[in-house]
Parts: sequence; structure tokens; C-alpha cells
Amino acid sequence: MTVHILDAAFDPWHHLAEYCNNGTQPAGQIGATAVFVGTMRDSNQDETVQGMLLEHYPGMTESYLEKISREAVRRWDLIDSLIVHRVGELLPGDPIVLVAVWSAHRKAAFEASRYLMEELKSKAPLWKKEQLREGARWVERNTPG
Repeated sequence: MTVHILDAAFDPWHHLAEYCNNGTQPAGQIGATAVFVGTMRDSNQDETVQGMLLEHYPGMTESYLEKISREAVRRWDLIDSLIVHRVGELLPGDPIVLVAVWSAHRKAAFEASRYLMEELKSKAPLWKKEQLREGARWVERNTPG
């Protein structure tokens, strides 16, 4: 299980390919991979969003993501997981998050992937400040899944 917080743009598909090719995953045991990539939208609450500042609490954010990764392993029979989350200045279309889960069977992979995303979106110590045409605002709650 690996967690990365990045303060620069990243290509989720390149990051995923590098992770898969690092030789740590057991050949022949993986039967399912579930991957979720979240990107920044250009609108929220019926307003145009021109950019976003995504802040985190260093150390605490990574610790929380590691905690939910361990919980996912406890609840589902997972082989591996990867969470990559972006912080800093973002523009519409920029990738924000990559969640990948590997297991022997698809049910565990799908359920664990959804669990990780829902926990991350609702409870991780991350804060969003949206840049609108008329100024900026802090996002008080996330959009429903």
C-alpha cells in the first residue's frame, strides 16, 4: 500500500504504469484492478470555477490516507493499493486523485476502490478554495458520490 501527496501536476496513467512496473506486485495473483481518476471540474454549485487551491496538513493527510488503506485491506482481500493526491494550485481538467486497488477478484477491487474514494472525499484533511470570476470561496462540503 502506497500513498503519495504531490504538489505538482501528474499524469495518473504514467504514474500507474510506473507503479505497476516496479516489480513489487506478485505475478499471477492479481485477477482484478480497479482504478479511479478524479479531475478538477470547471463548475461547482452552478458557478464557473477558474482554478482551485487544494491545501492539506502535511503528515496528517498522509497518515489518514494510510489509515484508510489499512482499513481497506482489513475489510477486503487486497493485494495492493495506491493513492496519489494532488495539492497546490490546480486548473480545470487537472488530475486531482488516483486510486488503484489490486485483488484476486473484481468485487473486492470495486468495493475497496469506492470505499477509499468516499472516505478520502468526506474525511481526509484536505481543503479546497475555488477561484471564481467574482473572487474566491472555500468549499464547505464535497459533492455527493
